[in-house]
Amino acid sequence: MVTNADFLLAAKWMGIATVACFVFTAIAFIFKWGFRFRFVGITSFMGVLTAGLFGLGVSLYTRTAVPGAVRFHLVYDNGGTQTAIAVPPTITESQLEATLRQAAYDLFSPGRLGKGENQLTIRARTIIHPQPDVSQPLYLGQVKRSLGSRDDDNMQIEIYPDKLAKLPEVQG
Repeated sequence: MVTNADFLLAAKWMGIATVACFVFTAIAFIFKWGFRFRFVGITSFMGVLTAGLFGLGVSLYTRTAVPGAVRFHLVYDNGGTQTAIAVPPTITESQLEATLRQAAYDLFSPGRLGKGENQLTIRARTIIHPQPDVSQPLYLGQVKRSLGSRDDDNMQIEIYPDKLAKLPEVQG
């Protein structure tokens, strides 16, 4: 995963290359080489790339990693207050809680439309097969978090133990 530090390092090296290109452009103007105007464009474009990399380095969000969370897939997102994620059928209760917390951090966006509600609801589901050739979605829990605040200390995590009991036993 690319971090802010990676973008800042790339911006540093791009900045050094931009300064070197600027010096070369200045030398080209002093000696009136024919390609000097091309290097004005190249140097300008490198300056734009440097500024962009620096901007990404200082403003890119920092991803919060929740220990114990398992990988999930986004199944449904209306861009507002309702979201659903898919988790593996082998998930445990503690992993589900961590995964719901991870999804709440990952799916937060200040651009979500509340339409009268001020909470984002993320539901976790899996698919079980009670009989051969029969698939059944099973909602295991949900988390509700604030739409307006990135750091929501009042997340409401709800896990359905009766639904977790329907999951197949993990073969160890």
